[in-house]
Amino acid sequence: MKKLLLSLFIGSSLLYAAQNGIAIIVNDEPITIYDIEKTISVNKISKNEAVSYLIDKALYDQQVEKYNITADIFEINDYIEKLANSNGMDIYTFKSIVKQEYPNYEVFENEAKNAVIRQKLIQQIIKGQLAVATDEDMELYYEKNKNKYTSAKNFEVIQYISKNKNSLNQVIQNPMLNSGEVTKSSLNLDASNLPPQFQYILNNTKDSTFTPIFTADKNFVTMFIVKRSGTTTQSFEAAKAKIFNDIMMQREQSFLKEHFEKQKLTADIKVLK
Repeated sequence: MKKLLLSLFIGSSLLYAAQNGIAIIVNDEPITIYDIEKTISVNKISKNEAVSYLIDKALYDQQVEKYNITADIFEINDYIEKLANSNGMDIYTFKSIVKQEYPNYEVFENEAKNAVIRQKLIQQIIKGQLAVATDEDMELYYEKNKNKYTSAKNFEVIQYISKNKNSLNQVIQNPMLNSGEVTKSSLNLDASNLPPQFQYILNNTKDSTFTPIFTADKNFVTMFIVKRSGTTTQSFEAAKAKIFNDIMMQREQSFLKEHFEKQKLTADIKVLK
């Protein structure tokens, strides 16, 4: 029995060692077989794609370390606030929407942190090489990508208003609940008459669900989306901040891709398995 247990232990140890064997070394940083297999499984990609991704990630992390780049909580909050502004809303409304889309808000904060680090790295390696989008660039992009800036034209909603936020939360949990502290009314909203932040809230809330709770005229408000119809396109001026962000994001990604392709040519990459 002891021999059987010993052989099983040795077998499982060898299997574990094989899975964690080093497959590739990128500038002295190892990438294991397990890293590759996990990347394939999580991202549903081929082995070649996983290897390419992990090499890129290793080179990226090495550049971040080389320039000693970090992101503190103030920089992360500043990034999130600018993201909110570019979507035409205040930071509190934006965060309430994000929390609806991300049950774990820390996941979003981590994405924001990575975005700040990426931007700081780009500033280090670009040194003025990345052209800033002009009004002409933005107008051209807008004309070619109007579908990115469309929304529903009309929204049929049930609006719930209360001075007590907890009462609205109770209604969201149980829509059949009748509360004396909540006023309920059916509305048909024309998107063209709504501020950008309300358009964003309504467009980013699924049918038959409640919007995040927001404030209006010193009241707490939520809306249940019954149905949406038609389509309308944001004006260039209304979408301008988002258009600028979209263009610069594309340019940053293209620059980084080209930069790291060049890094691969000079990096010390050893394929062991």
